[in-house]
Amino acid sequence: MTNSHETDPTSITLYALQTCSHCKDVKKLLQDRRIQFETVYVDLLVGDERNDTMRHVKRINPSISFPTLQVGAKTIVGFKKTEIEAALDTGENHKLNSL
Repeated sequence: MTNSHETDPTSITLYALQTCSHCKDVKKLLQDRRIQFETVYVDLLVGDERNDTMRHVKRINPSISFPTLQVGAKTIVGFKKTEIEAALDTGENHKLNSL
C-alpha cells in the first residue's frame, strides 16, 4: 500500500481477505456501481506494510474483521449493503470509474 492511511474525504478503501465471500460481495457492489476504490488484500501483505495496515484496520475496526470498508471518514464492517449504499450516496464521497 502506498499511502499512509490518512483519511481522504473522497477516498474509498476496502480492506479484505482474498478468500472472504463477504469481501467479494462488497467489491462486486462497488464495481457494479462503478465506484472508484482501492482494495487492500491484507492476507497478501508482508512485513512492515502488513503491520502498518493491520494497525490502521484496528484503529478503524477494533475487532479487526473483514471486510472493512472505509468511505472517507466512515467505516463499515461487514457486507451491509444498505449502509454501504447510503455512505456512497451521501455527499461527494465517491468517484465514478472510467470503465
